[in-house]
Amino acid sequence: MQEIATFAAGCFWGVEETFLRTPGVIKTEVGYSGGSAKDPTYEMVCTGTTGHAEAVQVTFDPEKVSYEALLKIFFENHDPTTRNRQGPDIGDQYRSVIFYHTPAQQTAAQKFTADLERSGKFKRPIVTQIVASSNFYPAEDYHQQYLRKRGLGSCHL
Repeated sequence: MQEIATFAAGCFWGVEETFLRTPGVIKTEVGYSGGSAKDPTYEMVCTGTTGHAEAVQVTFDPEKVSYEALLKIFFENHDPTTRNRQGPDIGDQYRSVIFYHTPAQQTAAQKFTADLERSGKFKRPIVTQIVASSNFYPAEDYHQQYLRKRGLGSCHL
């Protein structure tokens, strides 16, 4: 059995690499989600006018890794308190978003985020959006597993 989770947490190269290293993750694909333009390209998304976020679609085996474990990884590997920015990357395409695929994922994401907010781990409010998954457009081939293709283990995340 497989499930799909989709996350946006800044530049998709580092986010993808983080999930690729996770036991139970079957595959990842970087792309664009949450916008209005049909079949966007990287160049279009970079203009900040399409509404898309750079996202990673994660196919996982829920018997080996839970959705909650993926949420934990998501929040541990970016700053969910900065709106439209991660590190040096600025723009709404770099916003923090959980794109849920099922009502169970929506509930889990809302609970996890609320619990994290109450924990006081962050000094500022969490601004991560939790929205229904919409069209996911795979990014160009050269973006897929970009860091691995270049022998890199991470980027600025």
